[in-house]
Amino acid sequence: MEGPGLTTPDRTDPVEAAPAPPSSVLIAEDEPASRRLLEGILRRWGHDVVVTADGDEAWAALQRPGAPSVAILDWVMPGLAGVDICRKVQAEGSQTPPYLILLTANTDRANVVEGLQAGADDFIGKPFDHGELRARLIVAMRVVELRQRLADRVKELEAAIARVKQLQGLLPICAYCKKIRDDQNYWQRVEEYVSAHADVRFSHGICPQCYEEILAPQIRALREARGELPRRDP
Repeated sequence: MEGPGLTTPDRTDPVEAAPAPPSSVLIAEDEPASRRLLEGILRRWGHDVVVTADGDEAWAALQRPGAPSVAILDWVMPGLAGVDICRKVQAEGSQTPPYLILLTANTDRANVVEGLQAGADDFIGKPFDHGELRARLIVAMRVVELRQRLADRVKELEAAIARVKQLQGLLPICAYCKKIRDDQNYWQRVEEYVSAHADVRFSHGICPQCYEEILAPQIRALREARGELPRRDP
């Protein structure tokens, strides 16, 4: 628990009327009255809320599958401090980390710098204003969505690069039948090998050179055998 009361009195604020996208939010606050008040506000705004009473409990909740995408952490509380949780999240290096908001009565420059260096995404002072908290949560939702989109795009690019790499390098190919030997020492036709290692399909045709050199003589010989064309002298 840190500092004075958690909230300022309600007042008319345009942000209060703005819809915040629903999301799961974790609260880490050891003072029971402040914790219940913050939980009630978030639930009224449509958020699913995971409530924890100390830093160790909060860290455990963030490690579970489907953990909240946003965490509001009291700076000073039993177990891990809020800033320590920020450091641990930062050390994990996840592409989609939770958005971390530090809740503190001490928002002087040194504290802000320490928190941001530790990995916090935002600060909110105690006592907080409802409109300010709502606005910061809306920003948090936007950042979480952008991070997820970026992570999805990175996965798509990594998969594409992996497919390209499969077709790079030295390929052993038969000089006669043009089959390719794969990593299991199995010989495959070119189209079978490429189809297995890239997102492509083949449609077969005949190039002009092969038509003139291979197919045209076969067609002529067939027509000569049928008497449709005079036989050429050997």
